[in-house]
Amino acid sequence: MTMHEPILEVKNLKKYYPIPGGSIKAVDGISFSIQRGTAMGLVGESGCGKSTTGRMVLRLGGEKTDGQVLFRGQDVYALSQRQLRALRPKMQIIFQDPFSSLSPRMPIGEIIGEAVREHKLVSKRELPEYIDSIMESCGLQPFQKNRYPHEFSGGQRQRIGIARALALQPEFVVCDEPVSALDVSVQAQIVNLLRQQQRERGLTYLFISHDLSVVEHITQTVGVMYLGSLVEYAPTDALYREPLHPYTKALFSAIPIPDPARTQKRIVLQGSIPSPAAPPPGCKFHTRCPVAMECCASTPPRWLEIKPGHFCACHRVEQEKKKENNKK
Repeated sequence: MTMHEPILEVKNLKKYYPIPGGSIKAVDGISFSIQRGTAMGLVGESGCGKSTTGRMVLRLGGEKTDGQVLFRGQDVYALSQRQLRALRPKMQIIFQDPFSSLSPRMPIGEIIGEAVREHKLVSKRELPEYIDSIMESCGLQPFQKNRYPHEFSGGQRQRIGIARALALQPEFVVCDEPVSALDVSVQAQIVNLLRQQQRERGLTYLFISHDLSVVEHITQTVGVMYLGSLVEYAPTDALYREPLHPYTKALFSAIPIPDPARTQKRIVLQGSIPSPAAPPPGCKFHTRCPVAMECCASTPPRWLEIKPGHFCACHRVEQEKKKENNKK
């Protein structure tokens, strides 16, 4: 597989959770791909399905409802348990909460080395030295490996979580809001660590976050989710320069500008997010959209490539694109 081929392809992925009288559509038919050695951001409000998507990609959230997840061309959900176990080291996850994701009863050397030993990645004799090297690469000191998680700060615990994931020599890592529980000063350190490890190890990331400022600095492409669906997908610089979807524009208007001399008009969305158990007909966003048209309430928008590599699902954007083409 070359650097220009996608290491991960997600096709019409759906995950519905059954409830009395219906189902919760946590992930509702999303598609995207990630090129090897790059990072894709997945953003949106809480409850939009970002974390569920990350877990479904790794086959950690039970069976899918529909769709495909292809990792290096293999359908992850078509693998047997034995085949999946062999693939696990190559697909890892860094969890949001660096405290609850670490066992309080194990010293961090054991936490980092447990899966390495289980998958027999290095010999028993080489394991202690291997753990030391992983810890050092993640900004931890080898003498700390006999300490327990509660003896570390939040930033150090997240470094432990990163070391645990990288110890298995993965090719693809889901970063599930890895800095949201940390202080702002520590967030920058963790983001820099992730970028450094990506460069050195050739890693591919799916970076899930609600912090758009962080996403801008670590990703090459970004997908915007709303109520289980992707509403926009584009290269990072193109999306931040010219967002197309009204929901994306509202999200971006909330990013703080570190310049007191500049002002930015805030787009305040009315109402609350509808229930994923009963999403609105037509465009799911039309109940909160400031520029909704009559057709938005009844007809789902098409997923279209508005500009090269820039996809969007919005009737208004599609209408404007048609007007632009007619002028030409």
